[in-house]
Amino acid sequence: MSLATNRRAAIVGIGATEFSKDSGRTEMRLACEATLAALEDAGVSGTEVDGMSTYSMDNNFEIEVHRQLGGKELRYFSRTEYGGGATIGPFHHAFSALASGQCETMVIYRAMNERSGLRFGGGQIMSMNPLNPDMIHFSHYFPTGFMTPAGWIAMAARRYMHEYGATSEDFGRIAVSMRDFASTNPAAFYYERPITLDDHQNSRMIADPLRLLDCCQESDGAVAFVLTTTERARDLKSDAVQISAVRQCALPSSRQVTPFYGDDIAGFPEFDAMSGDLYDTAGITPDDIDVACLYDHFTPSILPQLESFGFCAKGEAKDFVRDGHISRGGKMPVNTNGGQIGEAYIHGLNGVAEIVRQFRGTSVNQVADVNHALVTAGAGVPTGAAILGRLDP
Repeated sequence: MSLATNRRAAIVGIGATEFSKDSGRTEMRLACEATLAALEDAGVSGTEVDGMSTYSMDNNFEIEVHRQLGGKELRYFSRTEYGGGATIGPFHHAFSALASGQCETMVIYRAMNERSGLRFGGGQIMSMNPLNPDMIHFSHYFPTGFMTPAGWIAMAARRYMHEYGATSEDFGRIAVSMRDFASTNPAAFYYERPITLDDHQNSRMIADPLRLLDCCQESDGAVAFVLTTTERARDLKSDAVQISAVRQCALPSSRQVTPFYGDDIAGFPEFDAMSGDLYDTAGITPDDIDVACLYDHFTPSILPQLESFGFCAKGEAKDFVRDGHISRGGKMPVNTNGGQIGEAYIHGLNGVAEIVRQFRGTSVNQVADVNHALVTAGAGVPTGAAILGRLDP
């Protein structure tokens, strides 16, 4: 079922801190820095913010960030579960809240010291609550040592290789492309540090078939957005970007990065389920997408996403990548900021910011004539995706 409304939401401000391995300040400080930058970009005062949204594993409460901004009444606040799978959740909430008049100015943010603080890739137990559903689920894996995101994605990647003939070199081509974009992005941690396919193939094995250069970074930093209605957006100083369609999806087989109970672990059925609704709501087809930011916590995850969203048929994503279509100069560039592989791992929110820059014409790796773009949340979990576009006339 698609969701259409005459009162649409638009992104009118973006802000970010630097991306590092040791920020040297609190996560609340990072959240406020990025949000104030987004408000300045939009030309909006913190006193006007009446909606706040973020997602789980962010340690900064919505109400406290709102207080720090000098906000008055907070009419709408929300938090979506499933970490990186929730990247698009706040935009879905903003889309609904703004369309229904529950608020007029929404801030979305993500701030984390995920390298100098809690390291998500370390395989630690993140809750001691025996009734926590995730912990009950993980209890089947952790005692055997099967307890890291790299290991979980490696199992799905190996199945994809078996089903469709993809190789480690295909994963490497994705890594090379992401690092190529990062190498020309001054905001990227890997600025001026491209890699070759040989570099990828010679990097150490982390969880077979994943090598070190198949894995995203651990990063400190923050990204924030200001959203409002498209009607109000036209009166603000910044170039606004419209949310043309947005969707979330969880299925009975969905789990926290361990979706091993579905019919086929080689793909992402959540994306399969939502893609048609997104295109129908936006009134476009896959051929209309000019650029995409696809969630790249690990390189193999790009391949099924290309297939789920109709850029190629099942099993043909490796050929799409080999032909250079996702790379610089390709027909549908992916992660022109360098992605989480090359720019930073801010649980996908920096990818949304890059799409806004593409529409504004301010990306350092600018794609010509961007009219429609796709952005996705974490793969292998309950997740979401959105199509962004130019403001309706």
